Amino acid sequence: MAKSETNEVAKKANTDVGVALNFEEAGSTGFDEMNQDDLALPFVRILQPGSPQIGNLDGATPGMFYNTVSDELTAGSEGIAVVACAYERKYTEWEERGTGKNAPVNIFNSTSDILTKTHKKPSSNKDWLDNGNYVEQNANYYVMVLDKEGFPTPALIIMKSTQLKKARKWNSMMQSVKATGKNGMFTPPMFSQVYRLTSVSEKNDYGNWFGFEVSHMGAIENASLYEKTSAFAKSVKAGEVTVKTENEEEATEEKDHNIF
Repeated sequence: MAKSETNEVAKKANTDVGVALNFEEAGSTGFDEMNQDDLALPFVRILQPGSPQIGNLDGATPGMFYNTVSDELTAGSEGIAVVACAYERKYTEWEERGTGKNAPVNIFNSTSDILTKTHKKPSSNKDWLDNGNYVEQNANYYVMVLDKEGFPTPALIIMKSTQLKKARKWNSMMQSVKATGKNGMFTPPMFSQVYRLTSVSEKNDYGNWFGFEVSHMGAIENASLYEKTSAFAKSVKAGEVTVKTENEEEATEEKDHNIF
């Protein structure tokens, strides 16, 4: 059925005399057997000159923010509003690009000593293992992306390579936020603050790419939103959020060089 025909059917269904719609009463019926394993957590990425969406997705240009599930694009200068709900530092082992599957060989937690088992190559600044694979350091942010009406959607943002500097800056920014309570000054929870992410053009001797720019917008003022961000943070901590990591081709600088 064509999209226009589908819309007409929906309109007719909504205007039939005598039909009273009460979606709230039915609640989430139909989703009873669905859990996190059945859902795809979107990745939000900055499109690079070498991203596969360029030329294949209408309107996609380098520097835009891209949602991997909805295919939604947002101008880099406009940016996205997010609430960071949880943070993880991971080490991801990959086969050399073009030689293996588009999935990690291993994922190590922040306490792993895997980097002590790596070495550098003259032609690359990556961390290589003796088995021919390389290891990336990832700063993973589980966020709620807020649309223009303030409606939250969970997503994952990964900062790596040159963007690890931005991750450290963002982490310091979050920890520097203070509030006054009955016992004096305190650091509010990560999931209580809203940040805006925009993209900026960057370059070095290896090429050009787009990176993150982070600014603090302020504290959440909506109780319902705070409940959602708090719940998402708890889900991540409990290990209930499943992430299926993919290795996407990016800009020349990101593909071949890890510069910190």
